[in-house]
Amino acid sequence: MAKRGESIKSEHEELKLFNSRSLVAAVIVFIAMSIIIFRLFILQVKEYDYYTEESRKNYLKAIPIPPVRGLIYDRNGIVLADNRSEHVLEIIRDDVEGKVEDTIARLEKLIKLSDKDKQKFYQKMRRHSRYQATLLRGKLTEKEMAIFSVNQPRFPGVNINVRMERYYPWGETAGHVLGYVGKIDKRDLERIDKREYKGTTHIGKSGVEKFHEKLLHGKTGYRVIEVDAHGQPQKLEKEEDPTVGEDLFLSIDLKLQITAETLLKGKRGAVVAIDPNNGEVLAMASVPMYDPNLFVNGISHKNYNALRNNPDRPLYNRAIQGGYPAGSTIKPIVAMAGLHYGIVNPSTRIRAPGYFQVPGHKHRYRCWNKRGHGSVNMDYAIAQSCDVYFYSLAYRLGIDRFAPFMKQFGFGGKTGVDLPSEGAGLMPTREWKKKRYNKPWYPGDTVNIGIGQGYWVSTPMQLASATATLAMRGKRLKPRLLHAVRKSKNVPETIQPPSYLPEVKVKDPKMWDTPINGMIHVMHSGYGTAKRSGAGAAYKIAGKTGTAQVFGIGQNEQYNAHRLAKHLHDHALFVAFAPAHDPKIAVAIIAENSGGGSHVAAPIGRKMIDAYLLKRYIIPDEQKIQLGEKPTEQSQTDKNNKEAP
Repeated sequence: MAKRGESIKSEHEELKLFNSRSLVAAVIVFIAMSIIIFRLFILQVKEYDYYTEESRKNYLKAIPIPPVRGLIYDRNGIVLADNRSEHVLEIIRDDVEGKVEDTIARLEKLIKLSDKDKQKFYQKMRRHSRYQATLLRGKLTEKEMAIFSVNQPRFPGVNINVRMERYYPWGETAGHVLGYVGKIDKRDLERIDKREYKGTTHIGKSGVEKFHEKLLHGKTGYRVIEVDAHGQPQKLEKEEDPTVGEDLFLSIDLKLQITAETLLKGKRGAVVAIDPNNGEVLAMASVPMYDPNLFVNGISHKNYNALRNNPDRPLYNRAIQGGYPAGSTIKPIVAMAGLHYGIVNPSTRIRAPGYFQVPGHKHRYRCWNKRGHGSVNMDYAIAQSCDVYFYSLAYRLGIDRFAPFMKQFGFGGKTGVDLPSEGAGLMPTREWKKKRYNKPWYPGDTVNIGIGQGYWVSTPMQLASATATLAMRGKRLKPRLLHAVRKSKNVPETIQPPSYLPEVKVKDPKMWDTPINGMIHVMHSGYGTAKRSGAGAAYKIAGKTGTAQVFGIGQNEQYNAHRLAKHLHDHALFVAFAPAHDPKIAVAIIAENSGGGSHVAAPIGRKMIDAYLLKRYIIPDEQKIQLGEKPTEQSQTDKNNKEAP
């Protein structure tokens, strides 16, 4: 009999408790097994391909094979950017016995290695796989290669290889057009597809090299090798050859380019020549120039500082980045606006006493001809570049009609030429001035831009493009440097089609006649401002001179170049196209701080047109020799005299 306070043991209750615990345990085991089975299903069935590939990567390694960069030619097939071989010293980290640092220390006893060489090597080594060759030293001499070849058995993992290096055989010539390639840096790595650039060391940094990088670079190839458990290569599994970069044929005519640069020698300025029929840029010179070869493997601090600190700014591409007052070169286009809006007609005469005054104001806007031109019509105003005529016309047009009409010609926006860093210039409006200066637009502001002064800023490329549009009577084409592309030397090049822009809208197509005739009279009449430059031409030229002030002159002051610093002298400008009635070339010239356009820029323009149409190129003798041509007889005589005892 159980004592008071003791519970009676129940076998039924214990069995019930055991069964419930067993059931819970079974459920837990079932859930756990289900999870394991589900995971096995995922691993072995659903994600089989993925993990198989990951497994393969443990014994298959892909080594990138960089492509050969495409070449750049001028329109006639002359090489402008080439690849030349150089012998380099490379290290494959996985093949080195011991520490890489020790190997480099021993190498230094045989071959000169700078601190910069070693620093760059270690930076690259951290980015590269252990199976990839990393550059240690470039441009090995014959002597250095011979010394290393004898000692190579002592340096496993160190090899001499041949790499292709970018080379610009014409040095400074067309440097601003071509740009240059340089070593890939951190900024480049942030914007490129790293897989596509595996093994590639250089990339386009400026000019055509940068803008058309995708075409020039090509496609990286790969060599897939099998490695053992220790990472040692066993056999080649497969190899995918790289795709060579495409060759580019530029629209540039090298001989015309050299002519432009030669004509600007000793000045600061730019020359742009365009084929009006398709927008192709025939020459684009910016002077002073620089040699792109300096940048290929990293420019020295000394050379870079010399370029950067040069007050003439040789790195600055004046042709597309330079912002200048257009001066009187835009007067024919202003005349077109007057005709379109019905402000004047070809026979409308305006009295030009040598100055213009806004009604109700005393300020006088002076003409270059202080005595005045008398009563002038549109033709005479263009040929004589009468400021008063265009002051009056601009004032009557008003900025709200003036600016939109000029924008049709591309002013105030990028032309779209295939180069990076193009400037947009400035076509001012009343809204722009309010935002920029918080001031209203005054009538005098319109008067100033009527002769291409004041707030109006244009680039030489814009002026050339607008002149080409004038030559084509309103038809606009986007300027371009890429003439053709060739995928390989075994196939013909593919000519690139022109790109059309919205045409200039005018009320009557006949309106183009008067401004163009006025430009012809600039060159070929007895009263034209550039009659000396047009004299004796074998064809008709339609041109317009321009002189742009760099700083303002007081109301009662006179411009005197002899009393001013050189950098305050007027800019000389000239635009033209020829033949006038069958245009094949349009040019724009700016010579900074060089004085009058008729005396400086117009003669350059005439020689450029003669060079293109009549093949009268102006080429220095050293470049003639490089072209395979004979130097001038006088130069050869001088050379013989110098060599004579």
